[in-house]
Amino acid sequence: MKFGKVANPETIDFSLPKDFTVNGTVLSGKKKDNIQISIGYPKWNKQQLSGFYPKKVKDELTYYATQLNAIELNATYYRNYSPEQYQKWADKVPDDFRFYPKISQSISRYRKLIDVDDRVEYLAEGLGKLGDKLGMAFLQMDNFFSPDYFKNLEKFIVKWPKQYPLAVELRHKDWFNSKQINDEVYHLFKENKVTHVLTDTHERRDILHMKLTTPHAFIRFVDAEHALDYERLDDWVRQLKIWINNGLEGVHFFIHRKEVLEEPYLINYIKKELKTI
Repeated sequence: MKFGKVANPETIDFSLPKDFTVNGTVLSGKKKDNIQISIGYPKWNKQQLSGFYPKKVKDELTYYATQLNAIELNATYYRNYSPEQYQKWADKVPDDFRFYPKISQSISRYRKLIDVDDRVEYLAEGLGKLGDKLGMAFLQMDNFFSPDYFKNLEKFIVKWPKQYPLAVELRHKDWFNSKQINDEVYHLFKENKVTHVLTDTHERRDILHMKLTTPHAFIRFVDAEHALDYERLDDWVRQLKIWINNGLEGVHFFIHRKEVLEEPYLINYIKKELKTI
């Protein structure tokens, strides 16, 4: 993911923003049992994860699911896969594996969420094939989707089939510049049990809003390919411990980098650290 990346990440203040004060109204205040912790990459493509796979792996997804328990499924953004394909994916992974399919750009980018009922219905057939292996569907709205389209977003969320958990990432700067707009988005998401994605990227620190609209933290971590990434992950572990001790029910953590050409050190590090929570 190139979004927000800079050439010299050491110039960025990567410290996490302060915890949002009303998170206490979303969390119960008491630690839950059986917290869901899902960790993965946005893809399982061997060409871009060559350092992740041993030689002579025949089926990439099958092996991937022995090492990680989740995938932020970016492939579904670029192509509308059939329900049968979703079933094939589900059949290849164990029961505790979770898929987070990104909603097609034909719905988000090109139609800006308008007149998409038939496309959502077709997507829902695929999500249904995942069964309990569905983590959340993931809607990403690009830099051109501003608050001028708030009504589009509202209508889409209200009509979304509620049996399928939904997470949303907003990118346009104006979503984060106005308290009124911030509040409207927060209440829309909270009332409809939509998880507001937390994106930890380099230059766009504004979108790391730290607001929990559900008792789930969906985190997209864009690595800096720099030693400071470990400090950043340590900060997240500390923050997640606070939220978990106050009732967070799920952590959904995805590491983004251009390629994984060596050993997957970062993702192994966060796996180990989150086990201590």
